[in-house]
Amino acid sequence: MSRLIRNAISMLLVMTVITGLVYPLVATGLAQVLFPHQANGSLIMRDGKPIGSELIGQSFDDPKYFWGRPSATAPQPYNGTASNGSNQGPTNPALHDAVKQRIDALHAADPGNNALVPADLVTASGSGLDPEISPAAAQYQIARVARVRKLSVDQVQQLVAQNTQGRQLGLLGEPRVNVLQLNLALDQLQAR
Repeated sequence: MSRLIRNAISMLLVMTVITGLVYPLVATGLAQVLFPHQANGSLIMRDGKPIGSELIGQSFDDPKYFWGRPSATAPQPYNGTASNGSNQGPTNPALHDAVKQRIDALHAADPGNNALVPADLVTASGSGLDPEISPAAAQYQIARVARVRKLSVDQVQQLVAQNTQGRQLGLLGEPRVNVLQLNLALDQLQAR
């Protein structure tokens, strides 16, 4: 019996070292060698400083910027430590009120825009952290951004096209636009 317990404890220690130390170190080392950008958070750097991540949205509410999906995280938007959805279903009156307020805010920022508001501009993603919008959501905002920045619609349209990512491997997912990267490209265009 004591031999069986000794073998069980030995196996527990060996497996703890393998799965708790060796495997994580090997996986981390391989990730750093093969995918360093992704392994370090897919950070977007400007002047040697991190200004955001390709994977976590940021809050933009100035009319000169493209706006992303609403965030459902608390206490502040796009809080990576509180990733979750709002858990509000389609029949929830609170969701209807929130969507109406968001539509009103979009119309107030661009009163001449009578186009249908894309759903991803007024509903949060499942994680509450989505950094991307659909090309339709970007198209909806082009006229406002161009007007506020005193750029031509064509210039802004080209930036949106340049920052639109297609489907992964040509068939997975949907086309998307990273809001932070698009807004940085807008700032660079105006800095010239």
